[in-house]
Formats: sequence, C-alpha cells, structure tokens
Amino acid sequence: RLAFSGMQPVEERPKWDNKVQYMLTCIGFAVGIGNVWRFPYLCQIYGGGAFLIPYLIALVFEGLPLLYLELAIGQRLRKSSIGVWTSISPLLGGVGIGSMIVSFLVSMFYNTILAWVLWYLFHSFQEPLPWSYCPLNENLTGFNEECEKSTPVNYFWYRETLNITPNIETSGSLQWWLVVCLASAWSIVYICFIKGIDSVGKAVYVTTTFPYLVLTIFLVRGLTLPGATDGLAYLFTPDWEILKNPQVWLDAATQIFFSLSVAFGGLISFSSYNSERNDCERDAVLVGVINSATSLYASIPIFSILGFKARSAFNSCLERNILTLTNHFEFSDQNVTLENYDQWYNHLNEKFPDQVQNLNLRECDLQTFLDQSASGTGLAFIVFTEAVIEMPGSQVWAVLFFVMLFSLGLSSMFGNLEGVITPIRELHLVPKMIPNELLSGILCLISFGVALIFSLGSGNYWVEVFNGYVGSVPLLIIAFFEIISVIYIRGMKTFSDDIYLMTGRRPNIYWKACWLVISPLMLLVVLVAYVIVQAQKHPTYPTWNPSYVSKLSEKIQKSLYKPGFFYLNCRCKSFIC
Repeated sequence: RLAFSGMQPVEERPKWDNKVQYMLTCIGFAVGIGNVWRFPYLCQIYGGGAFLIPYLIALVFEGLPLLYLELAIGQRLRKSSIGVWTSISPLLGGVGIGSMIVSFLVSMFYNTILAWVLWYLFHSFQEPLPWSYCPLNENLTGFNEECEKSTPVNYFWYRETLNITPNIETSGSLQWWLVVCLASAWSIVYICFIKGIDSVGKAVYVTTTFPYLVLTIFLVRGLTLPGATDGLAYLFTPDWEILKNPQVWLDAATQIFFSLSVAFGGLISFSSYNSERNDCERDAVLVGVINSATSLYASIPIFSILGFKARSAFNSCLERNILTLTNHFEFSDQNVTLENYDQWYNHLNEKFPDQVQNLNLRECDLQTFLDQSASGTGLAFIVFTEAVIEMPGSQVWAVLFFVMLFSLGLSSMFGNLEGVITPIRELHLVPKMIPNELLSGILCLISFGVALIFSLGSGNYWVEVFNGYVGSVPLLIIAFFEIISVIYIRGMKTFSDDIYLMTGRRPNIYWKACWLVISPLMLLVVLVAYVIVQAQKHPTYPTWNPSYVSKLSEKIQKSLYKPGFFYLNCRCKSFIC
C-alpha cells in the first residue's frame, strides 16, 4: 500500500487493529519470565518488603521515564529503532544498530530457554513425573549412582536435559532432544510472527492474558497449602538494615531496567504503528505499573509454594529424627509426633545426652529450608519442580507452570524479533520484493542454526555467557545514548512540542526533570557501578575474566553431588533474569 507525499511514494506503515492489541503486545513484551523467577528472589534476599523501596524509586525515576521516551519518540517519528535515531542525526544510527544486534543475540538464547520449557512440558504429562525418582543403572540392578549422590531433580536437569559437559572447552555432541525442542520453539515463534503485527496482535490475546489466569490458579492453590504463610512471611518481612547495602540499590535499578525491556528497539517499533494522536504518556504509565504489579502478584503464589516445599522438607527431617528416636529408645508408635518433638528431644537430651548425641540426628531448622533461595533456571527447573512433586495432582501443576512460562517467554520473543526485522527493512538489507513471511522465516532459520550451540553438552555455559554479557552493559549504554539523543540533540523543547502534538499537553516538571538530569545520571551511575562490580570478580556474578566459565563448570559439577549448591549460589544479572 502506498501513500503519496508530493511526488515521492512512501510506504504506508501498518497499524494496530485496536488499542487493546497494542497494549497487550507492549505488556507481553515487558512482562517476561524474569517477573516470575527473578523479582521474588530479589525480594527474598534483600529484606523482603524493604526491597520495594529502592525498586519503586528506580521505577519512578529510571524505568517510567525511559519507557515513556521510547513510546513517544517511536510514535512521533513512526519509524523503527534505526529510523528514529538516524532521523534525529545520521551519526546516531549506531544506537539503533546496537539495539538490533542485542535483540538478535538475546532472542537466540532466550528461545533456548523456551526449548527447555518445552522439554519439561512434554515430560509433565508422565506419571510419575520423571524428575521425582532416580533411573535404574545400566545393569538394572539398582539406581543410577550419580543420581543417588545428588537428587532426582538435579539429575534430570543436568544429565537428562542438558547432559552437561565438565567445562565449556568440552563441547560434547548435539543433544537431539534439545534440537527438536529448539526447532519446535522457533516454529511456534515463526507461526505467531508470520504476518508481523497482524498475527502478533491476535496471538497476544492468549500469550499475554493466559499467564495471569495461571498465576491466579496458583495463587488460590498456593495459599491453601500447609506452609504457605511461612513462605509469605519470609518473603515480605522487611529488613530495613539491608537498605544500607549499595548492592541492593544497584540490583533494584538493573532489575526495573531489564524488566521493562527498554533499549531493545521493540517498544519503539510497536509504538510506531500507533496513530499520531495517541496518549503515549498514559500507555507508558500503564505498562510500567502493570509490569511491576505483575512481579508482586507472581511473588505471592511462588513463595506460597516454596513455603510449602520448605515446610514439607522440615517435616520430613523431623520424621526421620522421630523414627530414629523411636527405634533407639523403643517407644511405641505415635508416641513422638511432629507437635511434641521438641519437648521429647529436650527431655531425652537432658536424661541421656550421650545416647542422643551418638544418634547423629539431623539438624532440622525451618529457616534453613526457607533460606534455600534460587532465581533463573534454578527456580524454574530445580526448586519449583521439586516443590511440585509434593503437591497432589503434580502433573496438572507442572503442566500449568511450564505452559505459563512458555507464554511469558513467547510474548517477549515477539518484541525481540520486531527489534530485528523492522530495522533490517529500514537498512534495506533485503530487497523490498521479499515478503515479511519469507524474511521472518529466514531470520528464524538463521537464529535456529546459530542457537544449536546451546544444544551442545556445553550449551548451558554458553547461555550463561550470553546472559552475562549480551543483555547487560550493552543495554545500559544504548539507553543512556537514547536519552542524550532525544533530550540534548533533538532538544527538550522540540520533544515537548512533539508530545503536545500527540497528547494535547506538554510534559510536566517530573518528566522534564527525569529526562534532563535524574534518569541519565542514574543510568550512568548504574553503568559504572555495574562494571565495577563485574571487575571486582564478585563470586556470584559473571566477571570480565574468562575464568568465570570455569568456575561455573565447577559449581555445576558439584551440584550433581551436593544437592542445592549450584542453584543456591549462582545468580544472574541480565534481561532474562
């Protein structure tokens, strides 16, 4: 379709069918897997409710201004991430190219996570769940030795799923089951994206809304589980002293930044399909608030279930001690119970201290089980799957959980691909005669081919490398130059006029103060602090040293023989987290 401006034909830009499609697409892109497996973890380790203070400050003074700026400039100039910046100045084209490259790289390993989710989803229909027991050894004379030294959950993740190698230098072979899952994930993405925003606009009705339905189901079920109150109390009990730790503020700033999916270019492209007269300020506030509210909402069912897991593990620990005491002192059954265990233990320890000490009873502390926090793949594929085993009807809950994760990831993939395909068009890298269906197919095929590296035995190491470097510092740099480009090169006055043209009102003092001073300053501080933290070789973060990967391999190998080691100590700091 062509519209004519003077004598020059200009291709008419596609438009959303309605405002609901646009909002659902933006919300789906912003609300991703990290809202479920990263935010609750940060709340837990950083003082519960106290973490909300730096988080909300980062949202108000960093997240929302950046989100509003991207939606406004994309809607006004009606171009993708490259066209917008070259329109402001030809010298700024690199900002858009940077966004495109980051979106391409992130989409490759992000879809690998969806492949892992599909693998678990396929196995969730089995009875019993395959990660609930150890497989037999080759001679069928006993259980697999490696699994017995670890846990069935760890074994299924590291050996049955990843078949992980000792280190990144040992590539191993392609795991055919992961290749099939990866091909399936890219095929689903392609089918949903085949006609651009026309097909994406239809898909988001399901991919964006379904996770909220599942979270609500988990919320109702989680709150009825024994131990749910333990998990919620642990999550939201504030520890105000922890706010003195600078790391808390750094993590809050980076979390809100990556959670809103700014600087990827996808939001700029999505907003460019709006009509020029659209209240982008209201859209930005709505998307930002819903994104943060979703993180809070997801925390409740997640930690209700983790509280149930901790309570179940605590009770199992006590029951083993009760059995030991009952057999040694020859008590009658049901004499020592969970309710009176402490009384019996204290009584026996006073009368027979030597005998009790020689029994080597386990130390059962509910707080210790609650302290077993995890984020990222550790939460989804280890901790949560272990909790699901204890729940009645475990197959149903496993299916719902992994379908929810896939929906969250799929809607985020739409934004990543949009941040690649539209700039490719504007750069004229492909002939105009190639339809979007073919271009999308070629891009998905190339991405699948490159992403095969993640299906090797060393694939998990490569995911961690991409995760640690691709989606962190580059996005901070891009976002910083975005603000500088719009506010100081295009000019605050011109941008204010643009917003007045689109919304009928000029930005208030809050928006101006954030764009002119507060947001770029916060971005600069976060960027510098982030690099400093990396350079200090913090033991729980990827560093700028190649030895990080070798340390990671040691952790993974130890996790196969020491349950909980890896997922309790490995933390991630990037987009997918």
